[in-house]
Amino acid sequence: MSVQATARIAATRDGALPVLESAGPFALRRTRAAGPYTRVTVVGAMSAPLGGDRLAIEADVRDGARLHVDSAAATVALPGRTPGEATYDITLKVGEEAELRWLPEQLITARGSELRTHTRVELAATARLVLREEQILGRSGEDTGTLTTRLTVHRAGRPLLDQELAYGPGAPGGWDGGAVLAGHRAVGQLLVVDPEFTDKPAEPRRLGDTAVLTPLAGPAVLVTAIARDALSLRRLFDEVLAT
Repeated sequence: MSVQATARIAATRDGALPVLESAGPFALRRTRAAGPYTRVTVVGAMSAPLGGDRLAIEADVRDGARLHVDSAAATVALPGRTPGEATYDITLKVGEEAELRWLPEQLITARGSELRTHTRVELAATARLVLREEQILGRSGEDTGTLTTRLTVHRAGRPLLDQELAYGPGAPGGWDGGAVLAGHRAVGQLLVVDPEFTDKPAEPRRLGDTAVLTPLAGPAVLVTAIARDALSLRRLFDEVLAT
């Protein structure tokens, strides 16, 4: 039987969490944070997403709040008894002078799974965002499932980024060719939005052989990378965040 569930978070400038609503496979826990952030960790309460599941997380970072969201373990998309794809939607709103660090663990697509994800972000003009997405195509020694992922970001009501990626047996041909993944099985993107980039824009550059940093048409940079495995991908993103 498929699961339909939406977990919700709201954070305020005084560090309070007036909304911390777990649902379905998402158990939300307030955990100890370093620095000025309020921290929420997503703990998996059951195996998900499975075929047919309809899952969502919503986070509202209100004016002046600083929220750090991570997860206790990787998310593994699995085939289920219900035919058809699963969906996993994330909706993030970040208010004026607020900051969100959205840093979950990897999404792993097991063989036979079908998953469609869509992350939607609405940023105020003075909001800051660090968002990391990492996809691992197949568990060790197995083929990947089918994954379609979309990231849509608006800032001050205007589009900042809208990209869609697809991998696996149900994706258009060529996704694993030399011009796309070239056999790599870890892929991800790191988005940093900061008003300081308005006066000090970043320069585009390569980061090693399989990653690139691209300034966006707004105060933001996007790092896109592929790697041979999850550890290599995470190391690259950690190096970027450190600078």
